[in-house]
Amino acid sequence: MRILFFLVVLATLMSCQDDNTVIVETQFGRMTIQLFDSTPQHRDNFKKLVKEGYFDDLLFHRVIRGFMIQGGDPTSKGAPKGQPLGSGGPGYTIPQEIGIPHFKGMLAAARQGDDVNPDKESSGSQFYIVHGQPVSEASLQSIAAQKKITYSQAQIEKYLNMGGTPMLDGDYTVFGEVIVGLEVLDKIASVACDERNRPLEDIKMKIY
Repeated sequence: MRILFFLVVLATLMSCQDDNTVIVETQFGRMTIQLFDSTPQHRDNFKKLVKEGYFDDLLFHRVIRGFMIQGGDPTSKGAPKGQPLGSGGPGYTIPQEIGIPHFKGMLAAARQGDDVNPDKESSGSQFYIVHGQPVSEASLQSIAAQKKITYSQAQIEKYLNMGGTPMLDGDYTVFGEVIVGLEVLDKIASVACDERNRPLEDIKMKIY
C-alpha cells in the first residue's frame, strides 16, 4: 500500500508540469516557465526547440542586472572566453505576437532592430527573461502616453508590485512567465560580466 501511495504521489507531481510548462536548469538552480496560449506561434516554436534539445548547453550570453538575461544563441555552445555572441539562430524568424507587458520574470523573444526588421519579427531561438527594476505609477503613465499603450488596472498593479521593463512594451513579444524560481533569475542577473555583458564565468542552460 505504501508503494502504491508513493507512485500516486509521484504521478501527481509529474503531472504538475503540463504541456506548456518548461524547466530552465542552470548551476544557480531551476526556473519553471509557463508558456502562454495567447502567443501560439512562439509557444509552439519554443516547445519544438526544447523537445529537440536545442538549448542544452547553450549560454546565457548577455546579462544586464536590472534589465534582463538573454540566451538561445546556438553559437554560444562551447564558445571560448571573449568571443562575441548574440548573432546566431536557427535560420528563421517568427511573426510578432506583441501585446503582453514586460513584468519581472517574463519570457520574451529577442529580435533585430527596427532598421532591418520593421515588422518586429522575433528571433527563432534567442530569448530573454526580464529582470527589471521597480516601476512607479508616474513613469508607467509616461511610457503609456509615449507609446500609446493602455494598461489595465491589474497590469498597473503588477508593475507596481513586481517591477519590470515597460520601456520594451509594444516592441517585443512576451510569450511566457517564470512561475517558480525568481530567486534564480536574481542570482544570474547579479553575476560579474565583461564589457559586452557576457558573464565572466559561463552560465549554461538545459531546458526540458
